[in-house]
Amino acid sequence: MAGAAAAAVAAALAASQAAFAQDDFALAGTYMQNVPCKGDGSDPAALQVTISAQEIVSNIGVCTILDRKQDGDSTIAHVECKFPAGPMVGDITFTVLPDKTVKFVDRDNTYNAILHRCPG
Repeated sequence: MAGAAAAAVAAALAASQAAFAQDDFALAGTYMQNVPCKGDGSDPAALQVTISAQEIVSNIGVCTILDRKQDGDSTIAHVECKFPAGPMVGDITFTVLPDKTVKFVDRDNTYNAILHRCPG
């Protein structure tokens, strides 16, 4: 019985930490790549990016956030991505710009985009 109670407490603690992490992650939300988000249902799905404290989902695949750290206005995320061409592990940087858009660039600077937050 004590084992079940301990497991329940551990599960509740993990859930509360996950909820806190999501609330604490300012970049969490839905964005459009390189175009402003209209938010009226007409935005192209191929340009949509969804960011949570745990993962980044886009038309090219899903990246699990393994670790992240703040560096001024930038968040550096160490990610493991699953792409059609195969898995990749690397770092990506999100920088909040003065106009509240977010610059996204991978460690090797092979891909970058300006993310526009969608309303809601």
